[in-house]
Amino acid sequence: MVTYQDLFKGYYKGKKILITGHTGFKGSWMSLILSKLGADVYGYALDPYTKPNLFESAKINELVTSYIGDIRDHSKLFDVVNKIKPDIVIHMAAQPLVRESYRKPMETYEVNVMGTINLLEVIREVGGVKVTVNVTTDKCYENREWHWGYRENEAMGGKDPYSSSKACSELVTSSYRSSFFNPENFESHKMALASARAGNVIGGGDWSDDRLIPDFIRSIIDNKKIEIRNPKAIRPWQHVLECLYGYLTLIEKASRGEKKYCDAWNFGPDESNSRNVEWIVSELCGMWGDQASYSITPSNDFHEANYLKLDCSKAKNELKWFPRWDISTTLEKTVQWNKAFMNGEDAREISFKQIEEYFLAD
Repeated sequence: MVTYQDLFKGYYKGKKILITGHTGFKGSWMSLILSKLGADVYGYALDPYTKPNLFESAKINELVTSYIGDIRDHSKLFDVVNKIKPDIVIHMAAQPLVRESYRKPMETYEVNVMGTINLLEVIREVGGVKVTVNVTTDKCYENREWHWGYRENEAMGGKDPYSSSKACSELVTSSYRSSFFNPENFESHKMALASARAGNVIGGGDWSDDRLIPDFIRSIIDNKKIEIRNPKAIRPWQHVLECLYGYLTLIEKASRGEKKYCDAWNFGPDESNSRNVEWIVSELCGMWGDQASYSITPSNDFHEANYLKLDCSKAKNELKWFPRWDISTTLEKTVQWNKAFMNGEDAREISFKQIEEYFLAD
């Protein structure tokens, strides 16, 4: 029987790992996984920005050493990193919402671009980090509404401030890798620098604004129809555990210092799981039951991409990473998590159960 100690060849046991943005949705799930893998987990982030949130609901502060701070605060960030002296840094701190970026474009660029620069500069100053992964997004690509997936060597772009800021963050990462952490000179600096681009991540414990699943749950709680504004938009939907599995696979392999791992990587679902918004909501309503329903309320307030897919051939061939849950399983697990939480079950235990189902299943 597979145990947590068997995963990733036991690489994470005892490693000091800093997660920026650990109070967010993905950061909280990553903290839970790493605690099971036996890592010594630290976090640096702002307080959670939603009520409720997974970080507080699952009492993740009991599992990690948590520092509250702004990724733009170079001095405080330096003090924390210098105190921890982590082996691994997973950079997730971000302004993560497209529509929020229209309302606060300057803040979005400050956090997503200058925040990345701040962190990479601190890592240079402190030294000793073995692997850093900058987590960005599928939206960093110049989206031409193609019917095929974007590969890692496609042009960066983005019409909205969020997408553009993440494209800039990718360019910053590439520049720092070439200038200061060049894999050709790995023996001199001893750090692997990579970036990871995931699709539309869903799962239990996400209560963000302007996201499909949280909007669905809020509508259920308020006994209202969920309103969808872009029903035909196609996205690479995946469970949050899928991309986190990808990041952890990448980090373990990148720690060897091989040039091919110090690069950008896509982690998205298989082609068959890229479905439009209306299909997703219709499936959710059927799974939830209790007369859950939806209506279409078109909105032209802001530009949103209609078609977006990722080509993950590189991760499949080089990292041997493959998605484990199809779209139906992903939606079922998301519904199960939220129903259990609404019924008063413990958020941490619900999450640990799904982590076990994902990572330790035969």
